[in-house]
Amino acid sequence: MATRGRKPTPTAIKELEGNPGKRKLNENEPKPERKAPACPKWLSKDARKEWHRLAKKMEALGVLTEVDMAAFAAYCQSYARWKEAEEFITEHGSLVRTPSGYWQQVPQVSIAQTYMKQMGKFATEFGLTPASRSRLIADAGESKPGDEMEELLGGDP
Repeated sequence: MATRGRKPTPTAIKELEGNPGKRKLNENEPKPERKAPACPKWLSKDARKEWHRLAKKMEALGVLTEVDMAAFAAYCQSYARWKEAEEFITEHGSLVRTPSGYWQQVPQVSIAQTYMKQMGKFATEFGLTPASRSRLIADAGESKPGDEMEELLGGDP
């Protein structure tokens, strides 16, 4: 049975956004290690290129962890298939004349649209679109352990 309402935003994304709702963050949410998973060997060539292009950058932001392999692989594979369909359209055009003389859209147009939608959903989940990225506040990745009392008092740890 599906849950009602908006899907919850992961705590890591809320922290990067600066917790805009100022609500209490879920302290019991699982926190997997900030480590990009290994690229699956079964991904297509273009999907692997996309994986290697983004994985380390996303790991540094803390939005890609070791347990996100399947979702990120799905994004990369959707990207590769979208790219393949777009390259076909660029090379052959988006319309073809049928034997009866009518113009018909080639299947690659709807294929490209389907994979673009899938890719967009995954991209939003990982903060890869300009709108979703604009809500993130990334730190330099260098969190220094400090004295909590000094931080409360506003001094330098």
